[in-house]
Amino acid sequence: MTVRNTEIAAMFEEIADLLELQQANAFRVRAYRNAARTLGAWPEEMADRAAQGHDFDDLPGVGKDLAGKIAEILARGSCDQLDRLRASFPRGITDLLHISGLGPRRVHTLYHELGIRSPAQLLSAAREGRIRTVPGFGAVSERRIAKAAADHLERAGRWPLARVTPSVDALLACLRAVPGVSEVVVAGSFRRRRDTVGDLDILAVAPAGGAAIGQLCGFDQVGQVLAQGSTRASVVLKNGLQVDLRVVRAASFGSALVYFTGSRAHTITLRRIARAQKLKINEYGVYRGRTRIAGDTEASVYASIGLPCIPPELREDHGEIEAARRKALPQLIERADLRGDLHAHTDASDGSESLQQMAQAARAAGLGYLAITDHSRSLTVAHGLDARRLGVQIDAIDRLNEKLQDIVLLKGIEVDILADGRLDLPDAVLARLDLVVGAVHSHLDLSREKQTARILHAMDRPNFSILAHPNGRLFGTRGPCALDMERIIRHARGRGCFLELNSQPDRLDLFDLQCRQARDAGVAIAISSDAHHGTDLRWLALGVDQARRGWLEAGDVLNTLPLQRLRKRLAATMNPLPG
Repeated sequence: MTVRNTEIAAMFEEIADLLELQQANAFRVRAYRNAARTLGAWPEEMADRAAQGHDFDDLPGVGKDLAGKIAEILARGSCDQLDRLRASFPRGITDLLHISGLGPRRVHTLYHELGIRSPAQLLSAAREGRIRTVPGFGAVSERRIAKAAADHLERAGRWPLARVTPSVDALLACLRAVPGVSEVVVAGSFRRRRDTVGDLDILAVAPAGGAAIGQLCGFDQVGQVLAQGSTRASVVLKNGLQVDLRVVRAASFGSALVYFTGSRAHTITLRRIARAQKLKINEYGVYRGRTRIAGDTEASVYASIGLPCIPPELREDHGEIEAARRKALPQLIERADLRGDLHAHTDASDGSESLQQMAQAARAAGLGYLAITDHSRSLTVAHGLDARRLGVQIDAIDRLNEKLQDIVLLKGIEVDILADGRLDLPDAVLARLDLVVGAVHSHLDLSREKQTARILHAMDRPNFSILAHPNGRLFGTRGPCALDMERIIRHARGRGCFLELNSQPDRLDLFDLQCRQARDAGVAIAISSDAHHGTDLRWLALGVDQARRGWLEAGDVLNTLPLQRLRKRLAATMNPLPG
C-alpha cells in the first residue's frame, strides 16, 4: 500500500500533539510540526522519492532522525514512536487540542482530574458545571470551553478544502485510468470551492458494465464500501472521507453536473424558472413534455432557460441568477491575474527558508514581487523580530534587491496588534518599510465591541497597510473572533488601508461574503499566501478560489497591480514621521 505525503504529515502532527500532552521539549514538538508542514506541501511523493533511491534528510526541516521515521512509515504504515505514544493515551484525546482555549497543559489537567478524553465528554462536563471545580478553571472559562466544544463538534463533519485535495487528485487519476472513461469531475461543494466540504460527489461518463465502479471500490485508499451498483457506488476512504460516484451517459452529463454541483438553493431556483417556461430540469436533462431539449453540457442547461452559464463558485442563490439575467455577472479573478504576494515569512522568524530562497521560489511561481513580512517581537513562539533585527533585515533586502532579476522583495512586517490596539514595534522603524501587515494573534476572546475597537485603533496608526487574517479562525482549532466586520470595512475605506484574504489552508480568511462586502464598499483585498516555505506559494490558488466565491474581479485585488502602481497604493498607507 502506498503511503502518501499527507498521511505522513498527519502522523507527524499526531506525534507533535501527543508529545505536547506529555509536556515534551517545545523544540522537539516544533521539529515534527515543521516537518509535517514541509511534507504536506511537498510536490513529490516520498514513496516515489524512495523508489528512486533518494534520501529524505535533505528536505527542509527534516533531519536524519525524522528521515528515518519517514522511511519506517513508508515501509509499514506507522512508526514505533507513534505506536508508543498512542499506547500512552486514550484514543481520540488529541481532538481536545483542536478546541479553542485548550492547550496541552489544560487537556492534561482535565484528563487527569476529570477523565475527559473527547470533545463530547468535555461539553458534557462543562454543561454539568464540573470543569469549574478543577483548579485553574472557573465559571467564565467553563462557559467559553462549552461554547468552543459545541462549535468544534458542529464543525467536525466537514473537511477543509485543502485537506481533501490530495484525495481528489488520487481519485481522479484512479478513475481516468479506466478504459472508456471520457469525463471525470468532482461536483458538490468541492467544485463550488467552499472552504469546507462534507463529502465528495464524483460524476463520470463511462460505458455500461461497471468498470469505473469496480475501479473505485478496489482503490487502495478505500477503507469501506458502503454501496456498489451498476451506475453508482459509495465508499469511505481510510482517512474517513466519504466518496459517492455516479456514472452517467454523455447526453446527460451537463444536467447531472448542474444538479450535483448545486447548491440546492441554486438548483431549486433554476427549476422554478424552468417551470414558469413549461420546462422541466432534472439530473437527466431539460425536457419540454417528454422531449429532451438539452443536458449534454452545463451551458445548454442554462441556455434552455435564457441564462449564460454561471461559474460554479457563484452558485449559492446569492443574487447570481438575477445578475446573469442582467448580463452583469462578474469577470472573476484568476490565479494568473496575481502579480505578487504581500505576506510571506523567512527563517528570520518562523519560516524555513532564507530571503534569497523565498525570492527564487516567488520567481518560479510566476510572481514579480514578494513582500517579506516576518513576525514581530511579541510573537515569541515565532522568534519575532525586534526593531534592531528588523532594521538588519531591511538592509539585507535592499542589498539583495540590487542582485535579483525578475523579482523584487518588498520590505514589510507582520506586526502584532496588541490588546489595546497599539502596534508591536515603534513607528520610527515601521516608517522604513514598504508596507505594514497588522495581525491579531492574542486576546482572541475579547468582546465584539472591544475586539472591533482594538482593530480600528490599530488601523489609525501612522503606518498600517493591510489587516491580516481578520477573523482569526483556524480550521478545527478555533472559530472566528467576535467582530463588527461592516464597521471594520467602512473604517478601512476611510483610512485607505486594505484587508487580507489569507490563503493558508487552515485559515482562508476573509470569508467569501465578507470579500463581497469589501468589494461593494470599495475596499481592495490582498490575496496572500502567508508562506513559510517556498512551496507554500501554491496556496495562492486557494485564496483565488475564495475570492471568486466573493465575486471579486482582478480590479478588486491589490496584488494584481503592477509594481509601480502597487508602490503608490502602499505608500499612501505609510505616513513618514514629521521632521
